[in-house]
Amino acid sequence: MAPLRFSANLSWLFPELSGFPARLRAAGSSGFEAAEIGWPYAEPPEALARAAQEAGLRVVLINTPPGDREKGENGLGAVPGRQAAFREGLEQAVLYAKALGCSRIHLMAGRVPKGADRAAVRSEMEIVFLENLRHAAEVLAQENLVGLLEPINTRITDPRYFLDTPQQAAAILQKVGRPNLQLQMDLFHWQIMDGNLTGNVREFLPIVGHVQVAQVPGRGEPDSPGELNFSYLFQLLEDEGYTGFVGCEYQPRGDTAEGLSWLRSYWEMRGRPQAGQ
Repeated sequence: MAPLRFSANLSWLFPELSGFPARLRAAGSSGFEAAEIGWPYAEPPEALARAAQEAGLRVVLINTPPGDREKGENGLGAVPGRQAAFREGLEQAVLYAKALGCSRIHLMAGRVPKGADRAAVRSEMEIVFLENLRHAAEVLAQENLVGLLEPINTRITDPRYFLDTPQQAAAILQKVGRPNLQLQMDLFHWQIMDGNLTGNVREFLPIVGHVQVAQVPGRGEPDSPGELNFSYLFQLLEDEGYTGFVGCEYQPRGDTAEGLSWLRSYWEMRGRPQAGQ
């Protein structure tokens, strides 16, 4: 059983530092071998690629653009009438992924339109999503890239998000039927929506291409107070043979580097040399 590999989500970690290049350097100095960035589009891809290389980091995940944030958009994949914008955003994401050497792109589903009833628009939104995902799979396959679907909880984080359970996401993946589309398993969201993490990890891990972690309900470090026993969950992922990256997508309670004591303990238990050793 190989130890898990962790990536620093730099849209969340090191908020005390301004700009992704500085955060990339900090992640490298903290011992990470990989990083992920939700929306890297405010900075030139070449500059980010150079900063990642200098920090000794692989970039392993980015998201498609969110759309118009001022209008409340949070992804466009399933949003009726926004198909052209989704495809334009996909092209931009592919450009960044290629520049960064990043093999995975989270294809954000987006939100149920304001004022709409979720049940009433679910079928239409799924049809749009399936159409966009088939297009995305073809585009990504040309570049040897993988697209990911992430359920986001609608109880706390984003009440209008279209894709909110692993069961819904897995059913959509099955309908699309493309091998380069996989599931993104954020244990924070999965616990809030469904619980049953042992069963769900075992059931869905064969189609999982990326994992993310944060404590529930506060979304802090894995060792912060909360519902989840990450010693057990990390061992479960190891036992089930997961070999992808585990993204640290949480809100640090204080200084990011000081809050990584849980990760240093994990590395020590697995016999990995610490940064600076």
